[in-house]
Amino acid sequence: MLQKKITTVPPDRKSGLNTIICCAGLIILLFLAPLFLGSYHIFLATLTLMHIILTSSLRIIYISGQLSLGHAAFMGIGAYISAILALNMGWTPWITIPLGGLAAMITAGIIGFSFSRLRTIYFSMASLFLGVMITKLVGVFPKLTGDMTGLMSIPGLNEVTIFSLLQINFAASRIPYYYYFLILSLLTLLILYRVEHSRIGLTLKAVAQSHLAASSIGINERAVRILALAIGCFFAGIAGASYAHYVTFISPSTFGLMPSIYLIVYLIVGGTGNFVGPIVGTTVLYLIPHLMSELKGFAPFVLGGVLILSVFLLPQGMVSLLDRITLWLNKIKLLLNQLKLWSNQAKLHNKSKLPISKINKKEVS
Repeated sequence: MLQKKITTVPPDRKSGLNTIICCAGLIILLFLAPLFLGSYHIFLATLTLMHIILTSSLRIIYISGQLSLGHAAFMGIGAYISAILALNMGWTPWITIPLGGLAAMITAGIIGFSFSRLRTIYFSMASLFLGVMITKLVGVFPKLTGDMTGLMSIPGLNEVTIFSLLQINFAASRIPYYYYFLILSLLTLLILYRVEHSRIGLTLKAVAQSHLAASSIGINERAVRILALAIGCFFAGIAGASYAHYVTFISPSTFGLMPSIYLIVYLIVGGTGNFVGPIVGTTVLYLIPHLMSELKGFAPFVLGGVLILSVFLLPQGMVSLLDRITLWLNKIKLLLNQLKLWSNQAKLHNKSKLPISKINKKEVS
C-alpha cells in the first residue's frame, strides 16, 4: 500500500523565508516611496539612509570589542578628500567618492595600528581625542578646506546613462539622490551582513568576548581590531563623501563630537546585539526631531527620554520590542486558556453536586 509522503518546512527555514519576504516587501516600498512623499520628506529619507550607513558601519567596529567616539571624523575625512579633489582637480565625484572612502580606511588602519593595544574605555577615549583633532586639522589648511566656515559650491553627482536607455540627471531633483543613497545603503548592509556572518565576523566576536582566549587559539587580535576599524571607517568615508556631493557644503561642525555621540545613541537604542538594531534606532531617533517640528528646542529632551526608557525597559534595544510583544501575547493567551480550563472544571464540579433527579430532568429537557 502506497503511503502519501508528508513534507514539512523546518521552523528555521520557514522563519528565514518569512524574513526574506518581509525584506523584499520593505525594499519595494522604499523604491516606491518617492511617489508618495514630498520634496522635504524625500530629503529627510535620504539623510536617514546616510545615517543608517554610518550607524551600521559603527556596529562592525563595536562587535570587535571597540567603541569609537570619533566615528563622524572619518566621515569628515571622506567628505573633505572627495570635495577637495572634485573642486581643485576637477575629477568626477564617481571617482572621488571611492577615493574618499579609501582615505578614511587608510587613516583608520594607521590609527588602528597605533591604538591596537588599547581596549575598552582607553580606546574610546583615544578615539574621542582623535576625532576632535581631525576636525581641528581643517583650520591648518584653510585654502584647501575653507577653514572653519567650510567648503561651498561642491559639485554634485554627474549625469549617468544606463545602457544607453536611461539618463539620470541628479541636478533635476532630489529623487535621484534618494535612489543613490538607497542603493548605497542596501549594498553597504549586504556587505556588512556577509562580513558579520562569515569567518571574519566570528573572529571579530571571538576577540570581543575574550582577547586572551582568541589569542590562545592563534587569532591575531591586533590585526582583527585594525581590520574591523578599517572596514567600518571605509563605509563611513563613502557616506561622508556622498553627503558632501549631495548637500554641496561641508563644515567641521558636521563631523564633530556631537554627531559621533548621536551615532552611538542610535546604535544603543536600536540594539547592539542585532544586525537590524542600527536600522531601527537610526530611523526612529533621527526622524523624531525632524518630523515633530512643534518640538523645536525640546527635541534633545525627547531623544534623551527615549534613550533612558530604552535602556531601562528595552536593554536589548528597540529591535527586541517585537519579541517582547510576542512573549506578552503568548503569556496572555496561556492565561486565558488557563482561566477557560478552570471555568470548565468549575462547571463540572457544580454539575457533580446536583441531585440525580435534577441531572436527569436537565438531560431530558
